[in-house]
Amino acid sequence: MTTADETPVAASAAPRAMRASPAHESALVKSVFSLLERTEYRRCNKGEDLEDIYRLRYRAYRVHGVVPAMASRMIYDDLDETGNVFCFGVYVDRELVSTLRIHILDKENRAGPSTQAFGDIVHPMIDAGDTFVDPSRFAADPEMSKIYPQLPYITLRLAGMACFYFNAPYCLSTIREDHASFYKRIYASQKIGEARPYPGVYTKVEMYRADVNAIRERSFQRYPFFFATASEERMMFGPTKMGEPAPLTILPTAQYMTAA
Repeated sequence: MTTADETPVAASAAPRAMRASPAHESALVKSVFSLLERTEYRRCNKGEDLEDIYRLRYRAYRVHGVVPAMASRMIYDDLDETGNVFCFGVYVDRELVSTLRIHILDKENRAGPSTQAFGDIVHPMIDAGDTFVDPSRFAADPEMSKIYPQLPYITLRLAGMACFYFNAPYCLSTIREDHASFYKRIYASQKIGEARPYPGVYTKVEMYRADVNAIRERSFQRYPFFFATASEERMMFGPTKMGEPAPLTILPTAQYMTAA
């Protein structure tokens, strides 16, 4: 199903950990940086790119047995068309390999998977004045996942960028129980909602919340590939000026971070 993410700090002013010397990087960090060099992101709002993402979701979810067979061979819902949604495709060597959908929740924009499944928990938090990043519909091509086990990292870095760009102190994750260990390990996410049914899938989901600013420095030190420049965040999530085309592809910037 999904995914899967103190006083807020503006993205441009947020402290950034510098990348260590490659000689001191873990095998995981090296492998993710290596794949990032071949990676592009696309913000997909309509047309064939979006249909390709719907088909990728279906392939991924059918392999794991969490959705029924569908004649359309596509997975989409009303949350794909809300005004507070961003849908991304992740491409390696120009081939679609994974996808993530992100909703930004606040008092004026409440539509999202977290409010749909855990509204009794999330709406009071929104009423308190917080903004939340609500990633969902993480899906990776089944065959490419075997070749590139790094895909969750290069895909979910989008959620971190959203937190910084929108000054969101918390990232919510509506996830299957068997995915929880990843979110607890990488994001120090804490469970705030027990397992419940979710529309359209066979499995129940749990609600987790990550405190973005509490884990910021730890994340950048251990996983420097989560770094992104303010310009990358702006291209991912910023509005397009009238008359200007949206960027067709966005290149990750983490690999350009150098040691001081």
